[in-house]
Amino acid sequence: MAEEEDEAGYDEELDDGSGGVDVGGHGKRKRLFSKELRCMMYGFGDDQNPYTESVDILEDLVIEFITEMTHKAMSIGRQGRVQVEDIVFLIRKDPRKFARVKDLLTMNEELKRARKAFDEANYGS
Repeated sequence: MAEEEDEAGYDEELDDGSGGVDVGGHGKRKRLFSKELRCMMYGFGDDQNPYTESVDILEDLVIEFITEMTHKAMSIGRQGRVQVEDIVFLIRKDPRKFARVKDLLTMNEELKRARKAFDEANYGS
């Protein structure tokens, strides 16, 4: 896993000998989803302020999942491009993920139509 992170191009600082402990508020790499994951963890029953280590581990798992799915999606369909259909194809056998993606895509289409109708009503034509 550490080799994959190096290949992925994450911004890493030099090891300060602290054994990976966050000293002075600076981690090994920039945390992208910490705030959202803390809120999600709280929403799913964790403490309002979960341990930083727990959030970091969960974020590592999320980043790994996204990276793997992106690499798989790039290898199918049009080479070098990720399209929605590729992601749907990859998760088609997981009923929960498939249902969630289907719901999100449907909601996205409904929002697009609502925005278009709203714009037409406000700006004429």
